[in-house]
Amino acid sequence: MEIIHLQNNNFKELIKKEKKVLIDFYAEWCGPCKMLAPVLEQANSNLKVIKINTDEYDDLAREYGVMSIPTIILIEDGKEIKRNIGFIDKDSLENFLN
Repeated sequence: MEIIHLQNNNFKELIKKEKKVLIDFYAEWCGPCKMLAPVLEQANSNLKVIKINTDEYDDLAREYGVMSIPTIILIEDGKEIKRNIGFIDKDSLENFLN
């Protein structure tokens, strides 16, 4: 998976470029978020992951109704199709993505 850290609020541009993308809402201080990072890197998928720091982009977290982190959201054609709240292991993540 290619990991992209949101910068300069270029979120809408990134979403439009990809047919399917995984969004990872996280925070630097979040233990489960830190555990999830290597799982995302090791997942067997060609999807791009857009990592959104909720401390920096709380407006996007509110827009997507994120109340707990980590939250991953699978987006297809600009629309949410699945979401997972909390840590997820590699096998469960790969099932989530299919």
